[in-house]
Amino acid sequence: MMKPSMSRRDFIILSTRVMLGAGALLGLGGLVRYFSHEPDQGPPSMFDLGDESSFSNGSRTLRSDIPAMIVNRNGKIAAYSLTCTHLGCTVEEDKESKGFRCPCHGSAFDADGKVLNGPAQDPLKELRVEITGENKLMVYTE
Repeated sequence: MMKPSMSRRDFIILSTRVMLGAGALLGLGGLVRYFSHEPDQGPPSMFDLGDESSFSNGSRTLRSDIPAMIVNRNGKIAAYSLTCTHLGCTVEEDKESKGFRCPCHGSAFDADGKVLNGPAQDPLKELRVEITGENKLMVYTE
């Protein structure tokens, strides 16, 4: 009978080292991938809404891509975020009250974004509106 060239002890030591080395390489590969990950840029924070004259006096324009409501009151253009201040659901226009209502938890807001009833405590965020030198209407969400 032939004597094995490697003892059982040596085989266990060698296989343990191989397994630990493979685990270390896999872990190192995961770390490299983790640190080289490019985070999502998220939605844009600046929106070109076109010519200012397209928002006539008394108009209310819903923009679901932002999401925002653009309102022109007596020549003053304002924009309100349609994100509920309670838990971040997108509020819907309430045609009856000319305000907004959250479909998730029932918060209601008036046409100026002020809270009519909760659970939301804070008004809808008024977004920054800018009119450029070329009469373009810009809305900034941040």
